[in-house]
Amino acid sequence: MSVRFSTKLIIWQFTCLFFLGFSVSNQVQAQQVLSLQEAIQIALKNNYDIQLIQNEVEIVKNNVNPGNAGMLPNLTGDFSTGGSRQNTVQTQSTGTQRVTDGARSTNLRYGVGLNWTIFDGFTMFATFDKLKALEQQGEVNAKSIIVSTVSNVIMAYYDIVRQNQLVISADSSIDVSTMRLHLANQKLELGKGSKLDVLAAQVDYNTDTTNYLQQKNLLRQYKIRLNQLLVRALDTDFEVINQLTIDANLKLGKLVNQATALNPNLQAAFIQKKISELTLKEIKGNRYPRIGVNGGYEHSQSTSPTGFNTEFKADGLTYGITASLPIFNGFLQRQNERNARIAIESSELNYEKTKLDLISQLSTVYQNYFTYLSLLQLEAKNLEIAKQSLNITVEKYRLGSIPPLELREAQRNAINAETRYIETQFQAKLAETTLKELSGSLNME
Repeated sequence: MSVRFSTKLIIWQFTCLFFLGFSVSNQVQAQQVLSLQEAIQIALKNNYDIQLIQNEVEIVKNNVNPGNAGMLPNLTGDFSTGGSRQNTVQTQSTGTQRVTDGARSTNLRYGVGLNWTIFDGFTMFATFDKLKALEQQGEVNAKSIIVSTVSNVIMAYYDIVRQNQLVISADSSIDVSTMRLHLANQKLELGKGSKLDVLAAQVDYNTDTTNYLQQKNLLRQYKIRLNQLLVRALDTDFEVINQLTIDANLKLGKLVNQATALNPNLQAAFIQKKISELTLKEIKGNRYPRIGVNGGYEHSQSTSPTGFNTEFKADGLTYGITASLPIFNGFLQRQNERNARIAIESSELNYEKTKLDLISQLSTVYQNYFTYLSLLQLEAKNLEIAKQSLNITVEKYRLGSIPPLELREAQRNAINAETRYIETQFQAKLAETTLKELSGSLNME
């Protein structure tokens, strides 16, 4: 009875696997195939971090204008009007009183005024240059966010490729375990096997199935992560191009030269040094006199029935020059200049530190990259040997010349070898991507 039940179980398992494979095949054909280039383009268009930094860049660009630096004049228009209604009593020197009830007075004034600082110790020119430097800094910061986002998309994409390969590896392990379980049941039916071998084969089959389902779950999680980076529906299903190629021609010297010229963080540190120098120029400008010109047009009129003049009108131009010279402000000028010089020194130190950290990070990652390339060749050979060994072991098991444990051991060796190869390949790709990100040579398309 147990033998017949085991046979039916095997038939049912094969049937389920067939229909599962058929449905998965149809589902894969219906799913969108997302290339890495398409994923990068979607991220560049939709990613929230990129949109936010682009808005900040627009604000900084809008601030770069002569008016914001104090180079242009200020022109203002004024208008005022009013009046009053009063009861008055006026006593003259002769003793005569003049009583007026409800005396109504009015006044009206309007005009245009211009103020223009024509010299402020060259502060305005330093401020304008500083605004342009801040614009450059904003663009560099935007580039840093974009490069970081593209790098994250690449890593997330190839993480899905890795999980796909691990799923395929786990699926192939199920195939071997299914074959082993089928043969164990056949031997039991023929009286050449034992129930213990069937149970052991069933346990290993269940273990491999569990591993397969866990890998499938991880694959779904990594797809959610990529969808998050692409800012689209998190449940969007898709397939990736299941191929991972590695650029094995990167050279450390070339990467260092590229990083010195293109790395966004190093560029930002250099621009910050320039901004500190311009801040000192702004502060030094306070030592010089400030000269301004002003002018305008004004019209005014008023009525007052109780005054000496019952009606008054005036209009005309006004003009003038103003000048001021700072003499003493409690040594604050000297203090501000000292602080500005310290800020310049700090920015220079920060630039050198950023450069040293960058080269150190490049060297470390390059060493990992070089190591993974060497390991990749070794793991590829190990994988080939492990697969050959598994194929030979499977045939021997079919013929009954080896015990089940020896087959399971060969199966484990093959799985471990393939897993190590996939992981090493992925780590080599991550190291390559990081090197290109740090050197500023990452492909943005």
